[in-house]
Amino acid sequence: MHALPDRLEAGSPYPLGATFDGEGVNFAVFSANADAIELCIFDPQGKRELKRFALPECTDEVWHGYLPDVGPGLLYGYRAHGRYEPEAGHRFNPHKLLLDPYARKLHGTIKWTDALHGYQIRSKKEDLSFDKRDSAPAMPKCVVVDDHFDWSRDKRPNTPWSETVIYEAHVKGLTKLMELVPPRERGTYAGLGHPAVIKHLKRIGVTAIELLPIHSFTQDRFLQEKGLRNYWGYNTLGFFAPEQAYFSSDSQDELRRAVHRLHKAGIEVILDVVYNHTCEGSEKGPTLSWRGLDNASYYRLVQDNPRYTINDTGTGNTLNMSKARVIQMVADSLRYWATSFGVDGFRFDLGLTLGREADGFDPGSAFFDVLRQDPVLGRLKLITEPWDVGPGGYQLGNFPPGFAEWNDKYRDTVREYWKGEPGKRGDLAARLSGSGDLFDRRARRPWASVNLLAAHDGFTLADTVMYEERHNEANGEDNRDGHSHNASCNWGVEGPTDDPSVNDARGRVMRSMLTTLMSSLGTPMLVAGDEFGRTQGGNNNAYCQDNEISWLDWKAADTPEGQALIDFTGRLAALRRRYPVLRSNTFLYGQDTPGHGINDIEWWDEQGKQLSSEDWDNPEGRALMMRRASRTEDGQVEAVSLLLNASGDPITFQLPPPHAQRMVLVDSAKPDQGEIEIGDSYEVAPQGAVLLTWLSTFEQSEPDEQ
Repeated sequence: MHALPDRLEAGSPYPLGATFDGEGVNFAVFSANADAIELCIFDPQGKRELKRFALPECTDEVWHGYLPDVGPGLLYGYRAHGRYEPEAGHRFNPHKLLLDPYARKLHGTIKWTDALHGYQIRSKKEDLSFDKRDSAPAMPKCVVVDDHFDWSRDKRPNTPWSETVIYEAHVKGLTKLMELVPPRERGTYAGLGHPAVIKHLKRIGVTAIELLPIHSFTQDRFLQEKGLRNYWGYNTLGFFAPEQAYFSSDSQDELRRAVHRLHKAGIEVILDVVYNHTCEGSEKGPTLSWRGLDNASYYRLVQDNPRYTINDTGTGNTLNMSKARVIQMVADSLRYWATSFGVDGFRFDLGLTLGREADGFDPGSAFFDVLRQDPVLGRLKLITEPWDVGPGGYQLGNFPPGFAEWNDKYRDTVREYWKGEPGKRGDLAARLSGSGDLFDRRARRPWASVNLLAAHDGFTLADTVMYEERHNEANGEDNRDGHSHNASCNWGVEGPTDDPSVNDARGRVMRSMLTTLMSSLGTPMLVAGDEFGRTQGGNNNAYCQDNEISWLDWKAADTPEGQALIDFTGRLAALRRRYPVLRSNTFLYGQDTPGHGINDIEWWDEQGKQLSSEDWDNPEGRALMMRRASRTEDGQVEAVSLLLNASGDPITFQLPPPHAQRMVLVDSAKPDQGEIEIGDSYEVAPQGAVLLTWLSTFEQSEPDEQ
């Protein structure tokens, strides 16, 4: 590195962040309320501050300067000068080193110390006091990077929504115990793109892998003090910087190569992103970046007392998405991941928060408008978590067109139905039909409902049939954390058992739930490991378990039981691809007639009788038959029927006309049974699900004469 000059050149307010142009680096950072901002340059180890420069210009509330003769690898941070008036929402403290919100790489990790707080943490004045200790020794440093990567040979899969099958996974947990991956690459981005991973995903019919957060995040102080770790990563430290702990090398291209390899296999990459809050917590949290640069701009503050942050997220703070520069930061981050890392879509954690305006949630909020009109982002897969903990914090089905939504009503209804709870037949029919009662508005399609049996948060599929109570003792919170209502059933024994009848019931229910999932309109989502019966030992809140509780046990996948369930899952996915009517791109209401007397969707009981309103309301009705039909290109009518028996006894279903050649495609009670021809009836086992089909030729119905 050349000798540093005495002052910075003026530089440019655009683009934000640290941008290398081949000859030097332009620095630009937003702050509407700072009086001055200093750029701090550090030695290559990040231990010694070499020089401070005042950013010489401020244009449109962006402070900027240009440092010549430096390039990628340079370590830096900021200090912001201004008012320290918490009562007015301002918390400037130049003694605190601040990360660039646009930093694309971080060097080092946070070393927790009271000096990271802008106030004296033990003062009687609490956060109204002022701390003069330098926080730089405890802070990571920002790194200037060169993002060039040749994407010219990459082709995005662009899988249609109606053909999408999502697999939610954790970068580390996916391969940490996978012996087919080289030891150095296990639990890393390199492992993510390993051929063994891709082969497995293709085997079970996955078209998109959804990764838990890979934005740089903090290891929470309270967890470290308990000997635990933030495993899930929902505590963002940098919206542009990949989490360094997941690299097996020093090159960020490792992640790009993994994405490219997945694309080559036809698999899309979706990121779980956390823009609703940051790791700085409440007003009593540390000063690491946004709080020190402009607390009043970046965070939503209590209007009558801006000393306090609004906590609609349950994490202590809420990003202020009514501010243009905050929206810009999020949109720039999303666009960066989409273009520099080839990402195909995003799942927005607590996505409802991003649409909050002063009066509450607004599906027409500025943030949603920005995404929908963006020529890059508007073409990607956008998924939202439609709730937060603030007022009116549940908005399932109320997001604008272009978004898919995690459908927890689907999860709960399917679990409750197969558990045998009364009165669930009507609710289940709605969920099987793509939840049109929630999503069929504003020309939205069934794919808008992301159907899930489980997610990272909650019981795994196997634990749903093994435990009736949560078992979170390892989290160190006396088993008080996590959901208390899981709609689960242990089928006679809490936890693992050698009882063959119990294990038989559990396996059958898991297969029935998977059959239900793959037969439902909407976008199916699997959680990594559910395809081979992964368990977390009953822990339904394993956010802090960076260990074998959370990591996928691939030895369990290699057992006969694990292999059988993997094969069954892959078979279901193949049937979903084979029969378009299983993944219809439009809502079905039994109004269109593919063939004479055949509607696009119809419902019967086990006697082959169409359900009356009284039947739908019967709390003891646990048998249900659904038939979907469509006309093929050659004029035939193709139908697929789903027979469900959530009772404890076998039921012989009488199949309604027409009397065509019928074929059982899959039976959850007989997973090894191939496709067999049957007559006009079929016995379905207790807690059993059966998928069958028939193909016949009918004359198209003539319209009534007027």
